Amino acid sequence: MSDEPAVRELRLVVTAADYDAALHFYRDVLGLTEREAFNSPDGRVTILEAGRATLELADPRQADFIDEVEVGRRVAGHLRVAFQVDDSTATTARLAAAGAEVIAEPTRTPWNSLNSRLEAPGDLQLTLFTELDDGGDTDAS
Repeated sequence: MSDEPAVRELRLVVTAADYDAALHFYRDVLGLTEREAFNSPDGRVTILEAGRATLELADPRQADFIDEVEVGRRVAGHLRVAFQVDDSTATTARLAAAGAEVIAEPTRTPWNSLNSRLEAPGDLQLTLFTELDDGGDTDAS
């Protein structure tokens, strides 16, 4: 049995009706690094680096709780993307200025992070989170 993980990368694929606007938002405004881009008569795709990837699974009760903490009510569908950033307040403002709809301003959570919620290009709901200290369990982004 190998010690190597069976999965090497998590890639979230988003089909965006306005590809140019989504690319600008995620690459140029949020600051994800472009790894590769492909153009052909069949379409375009850009692969953006988003740091370390994890898959967070939550049961419906936990998802309700996270929404209640971050937004005050249930708003997310079954998929939400969370980005850890250095300054969720400044990043929220920057993304809002670029066209994201702020659903909830940054809020301190019980797991000691500062989380905001946005509706972003590509019909994605985003959580931006900044860890406020190095201690404690902060997995519930």
